[in-house]
Amino acid sequence: MSERPRMTVLVVEEENDSRQLIVESLEAAGFAAAQSPNAADALARLDGFAYDGLVVDVRLPDADGLDVLDEALSRYPDMRCLVTAGFGNIEHAVRALKRGAVDFLIKPFHLQQLVQVMKTSLSERRLLRENADLRARLNERFRFGSLVGASLNMKRLFTTLELISPMNSTVLIQGETGTGKELVARTIHHNSPRRDQPFVAFNAAAIPEGLAEAELFGHVKGAFTGAVNSRVGRFELADKGTLFIDEISSMSLALQAKLLRALQEREVERVGTSKPLKINARVVAASNSDVMTLVKEGTFREDLYYRLNVVRVMIPALKNRKEDIPVLAQHFVHQSCESNHLSPKTLSQGALRMLMSYDWPGNIRQLQNAIEHAVAMSGESTELLPDVLPEEVVAAAGPAATATSVTLPSTPEEGINFASMMSQMERELILRYLRKAGGNKRQAARLLSLSRTTLIDKLHRLGVSDSSAA
Repeated sequence: MSERPRMTVLVVEEENDSRQLIVESLEAAGFAAAQSPNAADALARLDGFAYDGLVVDVRLPDADGLDVLDEALSRYPDMRCLVTAGFGNIEHAVRALKRGAVDFLIKPFHLQQLVQVMKTSLSERRLLRENADLRARLNERFRFGSLVGASLNMKRLFTTLELISPMNSTVLIQGETGTGKELVARTIHHNSPRRDQPFVAFNAAAIPEGLAEAELFGHVKGAFTGAVNSRVGRFELADKGTLFIDEISSMSLALQAKLLRALQEREVERVGTSKPLKINARVVAASNSDVMTLVKEGTFREDLYYRLNVVRVMIPALKNRKEDIPVLAQHFVHQSCESNHLSPKTLSQGALRMLMSYDWPGNIRQLQNAIEHAVAMSGESTELLPDVLPEEVVAAAGPAATATSVTLPSTPEEGINFASMMSQMERELILRYLRKAGGNKRQAARLLSLSRTTLIDKLHRLGVSDSSAA
């Protein structure tokens, strides 16, 4: 197992000297400290990095520090936050503590006191993490039914599902493979008046075209070769309940026409008979393709599209809601430990940062599999460190994410030019992350835990041109 990485703290303080003193005190105590002079810079850093702790002043030049506190805890419920102020009374302290701060310090305070509060709160967090009930409560804050998420996109999705679930309207769910379309469909069903009736799933892409019609509508004995008995179709099985048709865009145009008639007439005909059967099933369809594009290409019926698209639900890809990863990942850790009868485990912040830096082409399903892999590879350890994650996740993060110590140059007898060597190492590190960010200075600054202006200043000082980063 790799050495445990240093705890990370973000210090948000407008006054430069105070900010530097706090950073230096934290680093002297063994923390890795980043700094922000205002709320905008702090929120940009929080957007893609899971800090262990936050030190934030109440008064910032562009926002209330307690709003930064709220945003930090909404993204990372497990973060330990300390609020400071150059003025203060009981009201400010109570507001900070009620909103999730672990402590409130009035300036001037002893720097050692701040360091000790951060150390103590992070030690307590580690103990609390071992409590499975706590993790379950954290997850409950960000879920609707079986869906988990804390991002603005997911909150909007939860609101939509809350509105449409009690209805009988047909729903079209669109999203990439692995985003959880069937889970959304089941959530709609279980939050509807039909919850006590059947939920029947039909995957149009998994059944050969010649059998799809019989599977969907049923057939009578002798309807075709091999039909030795009559069979009830998925529509009939879903009567009074919900029929989920996955990968509907893979249906043939002929089957699409029959589905359209079933939806319009609310009745089906089994293959081999013309006797209609009245059906009361709510249809929820899903596709990983843009169905409107398929309509324009002539591979999907326009009239069926509008019949299905009464209510459309778009599920965002995981790469577009990375702020959900902390809650999702810990949810899957708890789920994996429980299903495998293991003692509770937690994710280290280093592993979490690596998960957040990956693009997840397989979406939620791939993340769940990655967590299952990590739990299996962690052995007796109660904390999942970066080295137990799947190879593709580790490789994508690059060597800097997994390193536990800095590789230093050789130590010749005659010594070195310290300033020149440090400038060289700083230049190489900045160039690496500029290349990783495709030349995007804002992204590179975030990866280096620097403000964009600080990065630009360093580029000028080191003589790095835009072409050098290409």
